[in-house]
Amino acid sequence: MYGCQQVLLTPNTDLSAILEYICSEANKLTNCGTYYARQVWFKCRQIIGKYELEKEYKNNKHFQALHSQVAQQTLRTVAEYFKSFQGLNKAFNQGKIADKPRPPRYQKKGGLAVVAYPKQALKLKDGLIRLPLGTLVKTWFKLSEFFIPMPSNLDFKDIKELRILPRNGCFYVEFVYGISCTKADVDTNNVLGIDPGLNNWLTCVSNVGTSFIVDGRKLKSLNQFYNKRVATLKKGKSQGFWNENLASLTEKRNRQIRDAVNKAARIVINRCLRHRIGTIVFGWNQRHKDGIELGKKNNQEFVQVPTSRLKERIRKLCEQYGIQFVETEESYTSKASFLDNDLLPVFGNKLEGWKPSGKRTKRGMYRTKKGEFINADCNGAANILRKVEIQLGLDLAKVSRAFLTAPSRVFLWNSKKIKLS
Repeated sequence: MYGCQQVLLTPNTDLSAILEYICSEANKLTNCGTYYARQVWFKCRQIIGKYELEKEYKNNKHFQALHSQVAQQTLRTVAEYFKSFQGLNKAFNQGKIADKPRPPRYQKKGGLAVVAYPKQALKLKDGLIRLPLGTLVKTWFKLSEFFIPMPSNLDFKDIKELRILPRNGCFYVEFVYGISCTKADVDTNNVLGIDPGLNNWLTCVSNVGTSFIVDGRKLKSLNQFYNKRVATLKKGKSQGFWNENLASLTEKRNRQIRDAVNKAARIVINRCLRHRIGTIVFGWNQRHKDGIELGKKNNQEFVQVPTSRLKERIRKLCEQYGIQFVETEESYTSKASFLDNDLLPVFGNKLEGWKPSGKRTKRGMYRTKKGEFINADCNGAANILRKVEIQLGLDLAKVSRAFLTAPSRVFLWNSKKIKLS
């Protein structure tokens, strides 16, 4: 299993020029490979092989400007894109996916691409990592290498790959390293149901008598501020207008988003480890954001929240700690009443005349058949557990009204601050 750590670089003028140059050459080489692969597809209806691009472009000046292993990795990445396209095209022809895929497109002209160095190309010298340059760079500029700092919290022998990521005028170094899976002391019969949302980003209910909400209002506020600033800066400008202010603003917002995803996932996993929960059931409807109609404002807020990235982050952490991760569709979980044991139909297969026993009311509450009020999102999370109750053999006897009424609220940027909702 592999982990990633990103470090923001603060390069001097010389290093910045080197990074910009190799990322620019990688972008041009990617476009060269993409052109050849597209022509092979259009004219012969064949997918380029893994090593064919290397043979075709080994004498290309963009190939020689990069270190040989970096250039090879760049072209192999192009080949992998087309192999994925072939798989998607086959799935479309078999009716497994709805939208017809298109061949990979070119990178933006004059843009910067990711540069990946395998472990073999790296050397550690006096606490700095040496990265080699291509043969043409050595000839033209008399420069054969450059150095970046080695993170103090990583061991050089564990590093598998190093990537240089250009983003909005900044450069990051991403270290890919091997990590060992830890078998945590958990019980697979203890389960946590997760209902994703907006203000309540993750509503979690377990069968061990706990419930909590990961607050999403701060994240929504950050997105609102970002959209407002972008609209102000772009007012009266052309469609593709972009400048340093927009790049800086976007990069700050993206860092906050990544931080929110990592913190939310860690909150969920820590709760599972604390209560020996060995199974997580995540409610998810595929393509649930496509064609969403919640109004212009709500659409913007909901679509920009990276819940899919959060789901995948939780899945990765589950693999690391030996926790079972189950994804299930969540149709009608917010309408049906958990306490009244309403039938939970699958979307498209609802029985004629089906009606829920309860009803969602104002202020995020749900009124059951008996007139009792519980948290509406907790009701949805509990129903998500019911979706897989028989399949996983779950015991939901401890999921009571008390824990569905007053879940604790956890704030992303102040995890110690908890209040009842």
